[in-house]
Amino acid sequence: MFQTLVEFQRTIYLTLGEQIKLLSVAGDWLAFMAFLPMGVIFGAAHALTPGHSKAVLATYLAGSEAKIGRGLLVSLTLSFTHVTIAVLIAVLSLPLVSIALGSVGRAPLLEDISRGLLGLIGIWMLWRALSHGHYHKHEGEAVGVMAGLIPCPLTLFVMTFAISRGVPGAGILFAFVMMMGVALTLSIVAVLSILFRERLMHFFASQPRRFDTISRTIEGAAGLALAGVALWQITSN
Repeated sequence: MFQTLVEFQRTIYLTLGEQIKLLSVAGDWLAFMAFLPMGVIFGAAHALTPGHSKAVLATYLAGSEAKIGRGLLVSLTLSFTHVTIAVLIAVLSLPLVSIALGSVGRAPLLEDISRGLLGLIGIWMLWRALSHGHYHKHEGEAVGVMAGLIPCPLTLFVMTFAISRGVPGAGILFAFVMMMGVALTLSIVAVLSILFRERLMHFFASQPRRFDTISRTIEGAAGLALAGVALWQITSN
């Protein structure tokens, strides 16, 4: 399955490269615009591969009190930040290269900041579970932004190639169409995570005391998992 996704992405990426080359030479924007919808499929398939904070999103939503509407907002925020930060890094690469970019397709500084902030969210969730705290309605969006600070490496490649061919606008257009596909996949992850939590809560709804214990246990476990993963990723780099 993973190899199939990789090959599928490679095929679209190579085709995109040819389209950008043709655009840079002939200026045929109509042909490029006709190719753009492939970006949605490309983004959805790309988001299925490891990364993109799917585990962070699922863990957080499984342990929060967010409903489906809020979960979708979190996934959209994550997708937007994930792609936009990569576009900004590419466009502003000259002043940022010595600060953020350590290797092609990565931004180690931003990755560490993202993981550190997510670790703090995890500690907050654990504290809230132990102290009977309440879910804040804007907390989810903050998680989306923090997780999205890790830039999309494929967007960086696309943007860098488009800029090198003198058509940065093509890279930006494709990146944001691709973002729709990423958002689609992450939204499905968000909905499934919330439905799992709600189904579990419904099962224990007739036992209020046990329901409260289970709810706080899930939130505490999710917080501990976020903090643990963040610490492990920071110390292993």
